[in-house]
Amino acid sequence: MNCRFCGTPLSEMFLSLGATPLSNGYLTAETVHRMEPTYPLEVYVCDNCFLVQLDEFEAAENIFDDEYAYFSSYSTTWLDHARRYVELMTERFALGSASRVVEIASNDGYLLQYFVERGVPVLGVEPAANCADVARAKGVTSEVGFFGRETALSLQERGYQADLLLGNNVLAHVPDLNDFVAGMKVLLAPDGVITMEFPHLMRLVEGLQFDTVYHEHFSYFSFLTVRRVFASHGLELFDVEELPTHGGSLRIYARHAEDVTKPVGERVSQLAAREEAAGLGTIEYYRAFEPKVRKVKRSLLRFLIDAKEAGQTVVGYGAPAKGNTLLNYCGVRTDLLDYTVDRSPHKEGRFLPGTRIPIYAPERIFETKPDYVLILPWNLTDEIVDQMAAVSEWGGKFVVPLPEVRVIG
Repeated sequence: MNCRFCGTPLSEMFLSLGATPLSNGYLTAETVHRMEPTYPLEVYVCDNCFLVQLDEFEAAENIFDDEYAYFSSYSTTWLDHARRYVELMTERFALGSASRVVEIASNDGYLLQYFVERGVPVLGVEPAANCADVARAKGVTSEVGFFGRETALSLQERGYQADLLLGNNVLAHVPDLNDFVAGMKVLLAPDGVITMEFPHLMRLVEGLQFDTVYHEHFSYFSFLTVRRVFASHGLELFDVEELPTHGGSLRIYARHAEDVTKPVGERVSQLAAREEAAGLGTIEYYRAFEPKVRKVKRSLLRFLIDAKEAGQTVVGYGAPAKGNTLLNYCGVRTDLLDYTVDRSPHKEGRFLPGTRIPIYAPERIFETKPDYVLILPWNLTDEIVDQMAAVSEWGGKFVVPLPEVRVIG
């Protein structure tokens, strides 16, 4: 296996989480008794460019099919984030009816709908047809397809050029990283701006967020590495923001290298210097991660076993991909977690991949009154605790698994 960016042969292991099924491969009542394919969940780090990455075991076309179960609009926190983004970009870059905004991996129109409300022309490029259908119903022009240089050239031939080209939590999902970034270079207007949001590798390491690793995430980026990737395709990062989303994310701002109208800001050099000082440019930084992850696994299992031994009930809240990584790595099944719940009707009535834990509507918690509710999408803890505040009425408590087991209530 070679690095998907620079081509260097990979030999340094960053993290091994065993063999697991695809994290978005939710099971139905008809498939729950069948065998599931599993794949090694092993993460390498390139000792040349320090890109953290997985091998590709399943074609993207088989992941983002018509049954793709993730819809962004079921999180009010994420919708608020999208609305604020639209307000900020509209003001900062003076976007209006003469502008063109293109979002890559636009999902169900969760973000572009707010540009539509402002009269800004939009286009979503979304690989999952069922998500694109929902977006169109919101008035968001959407095309079904995977983004890369070929798609960008096709759009360019049809007159598309993006004044704002954006992608939230898509860069990690791209198996052909160079083709993807090359496509952005093609589609971007001469004075246009790219923004990309993705989990920050430094925050992943600091917060022991190993559950954000799954087969659908091919790459994990530090600022130092992503800056190098974009520069190799004639794109310069001129600004960066550190965001609280997904346990700590980056929003990078890129422009054509030849566009001198947007000077490189201080936040770029400051973050690069902090990463250098933290050691992200050394292989030793990455070697220290896995032993800490193993300790987290033991801690969570100890809590769940002790609770069961005491006759207490534990259920889950949420059915996110990260929760599937956590539960499969820790070997948690229905003997330790009775069930989980999720607000998305596209997941209710299904079963988690690998663990086969059943997924119900949130009301199930109020019917069974468990002692503990394990929050699997821990990045939404505040939102969930607020929504489920009535759990305290029978003495129920919430449990956050990372970076260490924490009980709330």
